[in-house]
Amino acid sequence: MSLSGKEKFSYGLGAVGKDMVYMLSASYILYYYQDILGVNAVAMGIILLVARVFDAFNDPFMGVIVAKTRTRWGKFRPWLMIGTVTNAVVLYLMFSAPPALNGNGLVAYAAVTYILWGVTYTMMDIPFWSMIPAFTHSGKEREGLSTLGRSCAGVGSAIITVITMLCVNALGGGEERIGFSRFTLIIAVLFVIFIAITCINIKEKSTVDVDAPSIGQMFKALIQNDQAMAVVITIVLINCAVYTTSNLVIYFFKYDFGGDTWYNSYTLFNTFGGAVQILAMMLLFPLLRKFMSTIRIFYVSFLMAIVGYAVLLLLCFTNMSTVFLLFIPGFLIFAANGMLTVLTTVFLANTVDYGQWKNHRRDESVLFSMQTFVVKLASGIAALVASLCLNLCNLSSDTSDAAAATGASGSSVVGLRMTMALFPILLLVIGVIFFHKKYQLTEERLKEIQEA
Repeated sequence: MSLSGKEKFSYGLGAVGKDMVYMLSASYILYYYQDILGVNAVAMGIILLVARVFDAFNDPFMGVIVAKTRTRWGKFRPWLMIGTVTNAVVLYLMFSAPPALNGNGLVAYAAVTYILWGVTYTMMDIPFWSMIPAFTHSGKEREGLSTLGRSCAGVGSAIITVITMLCVNALGGGEERIGFSRFTLIIAVLFVIFIAITCINIKEKSTVDVDAPSIGQMFKALIQNDQAMAVVITIVLINCAVYTTSNLVIYFFKYDFGGDTWYNSYTLFNTFGGAVQILAMMLLFPLLRKFMSTIRIFYVSFLMAIVGYAVLLLLCFTNMSTVFLLFIPGFLIFAANGMLTVLTTVFLANTVDYGQWKNHRRDESVLFSMQTFVVKLASGIAALVASLCLNLCNLSSDTSDAAAATGASGSSVVGLRMTMALFPILLLVIGVIFFHKKYQLTEERLKEIQEA
């Protein structure tokens, strides 16, 4: 039997909640501790990167645990629920630092809570994606559900991108520290509710035969799957580019646009970008899929992103007096990112079949744990790059109109703009060249593998 509408809705709803939590952490943790609480930017960058390196060991270990799990509720749903509840608690603590803490105590608190957040997020993220083969029956159905899941995850990310600062300001009465704490509590509760609905309505219809290799065997299996490695490295490069920009965009509006209205411009831009990303996932990708292969859409998306960042780079040398000018590169970048998010998940799922054909074993948990790891690794690298940029640029906290007018041509703002635009272009060019040389799983090749 094919998936019911209720099952698809429940899985999509879980994806919305999951990526609401992820985007809140990925986009605002640096801003919360560095700009609001005053933690040194470089210290925060190092914390974020070290936490992601730690996940290099945590993610595969979680894949082993999932593979060994046997319960009457299945192997995936118990960990999905346990991870969700613990992650929601840690998320709230992470954005609710005790006011009495300062200096080294605050740095230690940020480090401990952020590492725990990464551990508990992995605990639910790996089973969430790895469970797809357990309740789907064909490659086409799997691709459709992967697309739905990633599209809904994009919706969750877009919601956070659009409403966070608006809600923080409203809930905190202008006090961002209080606003973040209250807003995070609401998101944490919604997260638990959404995943609970997923666990209740999704049943594992088949037993997925996933062996439980050691950590060494898991990395060996990944290395032996050259197509998985190609996708994983490409994901790192794409996400480093995207997260560098997303980490800096709030500083761009606050310290470059400046003025008392920076907050309104930031919200408007994010609303536009979020809408474009959702539409690209749910409408543009399916439309292009009717005329192009997934690989060709992938190259089109890369080109759109590179052109978008190039336009942004050109705008850096003009007087950006209105936020609407930024809609031009914003459209290209957000639309490309929406489609790339869907496509990388589909490509990674394809490498599972390739791995079974080449190495005679299916490694869903292994490969999807790598996806979780590389995305978080990319966010850590991007956060370090952003923190170094903030430290070197030494941006002024004066957001008045006068400061914005005099600071627009300053070296600090120029450095911020160049990091947001030029660095992502470099990463994306490397990414598309690498992918073109290494990835070989065309639709024809996949059909041959599945028929073998």
